[in-house]
Amino acid sequence: MFELLKGITVLDLSTVVFGPFASQMLADFGADVIKIESPDGDIFRAAAPARSPRMGAGYLNLNRNKRSISLDLKTAEGQATLDRLVADADVFLHNMRPQAIEKLDLGYERLGALNDRLIYCAAVGFGSDGPYANDPAYDDVIQSMTGFASMNIDPDAEPQLLPTILTDKVAGLYALAGILGALLSRERTGQGMAVEAAMFESLASFMLVEHLSGHIFEPPEGTLRYDRLTSPHRRPHRTADGHIAALPYSTRHWVRFLRLIGRDDLAEADWVCDASRRSERIGELYAVLADAMPARTSAEWLTEFRRLDIPCGPVNRLEDLLDDPHLAAVGFFQRVAHPSEGAINTLRQPLRFIDAPTRPDTPAPQLGIDGRTVLHDYGMDDATIDALVVAGALRLPNE
Repeated sequence: MFELLKGITVLDLSTVVFGPFASQMLADFGADVIKIESPDGDIFRAAAPARSPRMGAGYLNLNRNKRSISLDLKTAEGQATLDRLVADADVFLHNMRPQAIEKLDLGYERLGALNDRLIYCAAVGFGSDGPYANDPAYDDVIQSMTGFASMNIDPDAEPQLLPTILTDKVAGLYALAGILGALLSRERTGQGMAVEAAMFESLASFMLVEHLSGHIFEPPEGTLRYDRLTSPHRRPHRTADGHIAALPYSTRHWVRFLRLIGRDDLAEADWVCDASRRSERIGELYAVLADAMPARTSAEWLTEFRRLDIPCGPVNRLEDLLDDPHLAAVGFFQRVAHPSEGAINTLRQPLRFIDAPTRPDTPAPQLGIDGRTVLHDYGMDDATIDALVVAGALRLPNE
């Protein structure tokens, strides 16, 4: 991990993917992320596969560089312990719905009064001032509600979900940006603030960057779609022995490709050489590309495209990534020894900060394993901690 945020303490009450994805990046940047879990733990701990209970693969891949403390916030003692942590924290992150936050009395108004430098981030499904604010939100639902699932090239096709937890990860990046922006503002003003990152609004914004398209104008100057991306010929292309991805994009790319396949007539056409006119007829060029590809093998095309500096690449399976030479060269996969799970493969933080100080990553923690250490850091002695255990407010494993 890097030490960019060394000295910043994050209290992370979030679960599953949205919040933990954001807080793991804060941890990778050097913040002390204290994962505050219920006695049952983050529900994502149960996601298979797993070697031992509450240590599922998805959880392990989202919670490195964090410490875990298990508090029952439904007890007065648990609530008081959390308040003590909040008083000295820099960031408070949760992904609970408004009614749950209200029931636990963990809103910004109360916590901000305990610590006026607190950055309070609510990672929610829907913005709090809209009619959906209290609705449950999961990736499948948000992909569908934002139009993502209906973005098929064939208008008659059934809606389809992208097979990744897209919404949580996109919204997690927005939450991260919001927290970092608020921390920078606090450096200048000394004052904390509340940040709201909503899944629905985040994915809608993500989608409409290009697909607002003609509707950016009033009255509209076209449809609610970016035509280049909805061409039926925009896809990995079949070659003589497989498939590859190829994307002539600039005028130079298209001219080189068209000359390569003997279509000098198109390479010299005014509309092809003019970027604006070409964009209006891009589907025609994609059809030419698709028709040409079966004439050569994948290796032959990749060699030619790379020689001409035309963007291209093989169509990999997920399994191929494990042996990808570039990922190996940059140390993307790392094997570590987990104290309870044995040898596990982890992914390094994809960002790099040149010459930034670093320290070794720590593996995702067992439920509540750091409870005593965390509370010691906040000045509690063993007798006080033991009293919390007896009261049912604190869960300490193996004690």
